[in-house]
Amino acid sequence: MNRILTITICLIINSYVYGQKPRARDLGIPFDGTPGQFNAITDVQDVEVGHSTIILGNGENIVGNGPIRTGVTAIFPRGKKFSPVYANWYSLNGNGEMTGTTWVTESGFLETPIMITNTNSVGTVRDAVLKWYVDTNWYQGEDWWYTYPLVAETYDGGLNDIYGFHVKEKHVLEAIKNAKGGIVPEGNVGGGTGMMCLGFKGGIGSSSRVVTIKNSNYTVGALVQSNFGAKKNLTIAGVPVGKELRDTMNYVINAPPKSRRQEGDGSIIVIVATDAPLLPHQLKRIAHRVTIGMGLVGGRGSNGSGDIYLAFSTANEKAFNRDETTEIKTFSNDQMTPLFEATVQAVEESIINAMVAAETMEGINGNKAYGLPHNLLIKILKKYGRFKD
Repeated sequence: MNRILTITICLIINSYVYGQKPRARDLGIPFDGTPGQFNAITDVQDVEVGHSTIILGNGENIVGNGPIRTGVTAIFPRGKKFSPVYANWYSLNGNGEMTGTTWVTESGFLETPIMITNTNSVGTVRDAVLKWYVDTNWYQGEDWWYTYPLVAETYDGGLNDIYGFHVKEKHVLEAIKNAKGGIVPEGNVGGGTGMMCLGFKGGIGSSSRVVTIKNSNYTVGALVQSNFGAKKNLTIAGVPVGKELRDTMNYVINAPPKSRRQEGDGSIIVIVATDAPLLPHQLKRIAHRVTIGMGLVGGRGSNGSGDIYLAFSTANEKAFNRDETTEIKTFSNDQMTPLFEATVQAVEESIINAMVAAETMEGINGNKAYGLPHNLLIKILKKYGRFKD
């Protein structure tokens, strides 16, 4: 069967049977490493992901009325229960926000779900999650006198009425309610709804890798909210796709927000999950490797970019205890290199998955971000001998 016809059939099946948008591997893009069952962060057992997507209106931006292109994404490390995980974080360039990270570093634990939204909605999401903790008895009856919700953001003001503050408590609760394992919706969904990436439409993407260490298998999964980079730097499977498409489908700006934003500015939030037994300082080493995966696709850590990453481990479920001494299991540093490689590979593919799934979107004032053109991408990969038959 003709390879292009096969790809088309696979895309139709994924879209209509499984409800999943096209993914990078569906187009014949080659990647290193072995993915898990869903090729997503949810391949790490118990991890759940949910979205709330808000798309309303067209035309001229009237602050408070729209058009609206935004949302919320929720990630639960061990499902919807209070079960702190070892975690740590890292920022390549800090022009962004991820609340709660000082206590993550200080304590070594992530005690809450991870929420991702747009820049101006961090406070709303934080407050809504805090209220949800109270309403659902998140802390299982303990009289905790502090809590620090972890909320991250990227800027969607090129397509979204960002100063209209359209994310509300109900959207946060919807993202939480929708959180589940299995297939992760990608592209123009959740917090990634109005995002752009490397000159094209961006958004949410995910991927995973399975590695073998000492005859046991471990999974590393990544999820990105991708909104960074200059088109000229877009690289896929080692191919300079951005340069090949430099005169094709460029972002249409009819009325840009008043700002000093330069080409390449933007942000990316990356969450890395693993079931490998790692301590907080080792998880910071994992977070450092995210930068390499980002760099492979064209990230440069621009001055106007918030490149913030968090890594957590679902192993050692009994490690958190406020009163008793606990025993834990951990890898040696010498065993970690396969996990580093898996992180790089999963992040690289997550970003490309976000771009492949994202569809052309017109937002405020007719500003338009084009989806990555699949047919042209395939032709370019063939030109460079990087198309996977």
